[in-house]
Amino acid sequence: MMRRIRLDDASMENILESLLKRSPNQYDTYQDTVNEILNEVKEKGDEALFHYTKKFDKAEITPDNIRVTGEEIQEAYAQVETSLVEVMKKSLANIQDFHKKQLRNSWIETREDGVVLGQRITPLDSVGVYVPGGKAAYPSSVLMNIIPAQVAGVERIVMVTPPGADGKVNPATLVAADLAGATEVYKAGGAQAVAALAYGTASIKKVAKICGPGNIFVALAKKSVYGHVSIDSIAGPSEILVLADETANPRYVAADLLSQAEHDELASAILVTTSEELAVRVEEEIQGFLKTLSRADIIRKSLENYGYLLVADSMSDAIRAANEIASEHLEILTKNPFDTMTRIKNAGAIFLGEYSSEPLGDYFAGPNHVLPTNGTAKFFSPLNVDDFIKKSSLISYSREALEPIHKDVIQFANAEQLTAHANSIAVRFED
Repeated sequence: MMRRIRLDDASMENILESLLKRSPNQYDTYQDTVNEILNEVKEKGDEALFHYTKKFDKAEITPDNIRVTGEEIQEAYAQVETSLVEVMKKSLANIQDFHKKQLRNSWIETREDGVVLGQRITPLDSVGVYVPGGKAAYPSSVLMNIIPAQVAGVERIVMVTPPGADGKVNPATLVAADLAGATEVYKAGGAQAVAALAYGTASIKKVAKICGPGNIFVALAKKSVYGHVSIDSIAGPSEILVLADETANPRYVAADLLSQAEHDELASAILVTTSEELAVRVEEEIQGFLKTLSRADIIRKSLENYGYLLVADSMSDAIRAANEIASEHLEILTKNPFDTMTRIKNAGAIFLGEYSSEPLGDYFAGPNHVLPTNGTAKFFSPLNVDDFIKKSSLISYSREALEPIHKDVIQFANAEQLTAHANSIAVRFED
């Protein structure tokens, strides 16, 4: 089921090529449909938004019921187990504590010659958070997307999520939104919801940035509206890479690989190890788990498509492979995981040691679970407070500070043939 492969340059290249096929950038066949939806909502606003909600979600949404009310939120609390609400609160506290440490301060530097330079930090004024609907509910994603914005100081946090055919929103999703601090919640999903957030309609005022996971239509819609608004990233399918040596527990490794493979058929689960024996034993453990796990059919397809057991000649080769793959989730199960970690350059989140399994990051530890996928950890970071702030530069010169350098600025401007630039400086020193 999972391919056991001896790691070398050729096999590494083939694996990377295979993994890239999972990128949303490969699904341009859906782009025309997405563009049609975006343009309709841009031109017709609520009319198109309600039309597509009826078409795709089978729900009758109107200006009167599109926004979730306080009564609906209270009703949701009554439907969610009290124990789960308490767990959400504990998770929320951990996520808040972690993200508060990311807060930046504005700063100003004053020099004796009368120059004042600085940087001013301000939060975005509004953010739209997309939350998937349907049978699966992900209140953890609600917390992970809203809390960094709330910590950053964003005043207007708008959540959109597809309603069921009965016009209602998943209760756990609503409770999470209320706990995290969403200021508005709307019953809208798909590319049409992204369009409403990006362009605005009578019911949903436009936002400055859109974040949150979704299906391929949502991903392509976010990609298309980038520039009208900011976005977090184009999320691809989930992935995990376990980097292990002969000391790793094969049962733990197998369980952790399957924790991501169950997401969908495009999810990727990879073991990179220096131990052939570990690879064999992990394969055996996987077969045992598949007899009992509820999503075994999805897991099998995922492992057949994008599951690998890679056996490397040395730990340096294994680490090089991990850096090339740049996985969303990287678990290090080696004799000294903290030492191994110092040689890792590319990963979304790094889990160290045999009791730091990936679901800790998904639900509870505090670091964000919105992570770069499809090798983009080489240049992207996890969702964080910086995603919800803007930086403005501050510049102030006195005449005394400008006078000794004003000819330098004029020369630079004239070299670029921008005489009005040069003149803007020169007029201040006319006779």
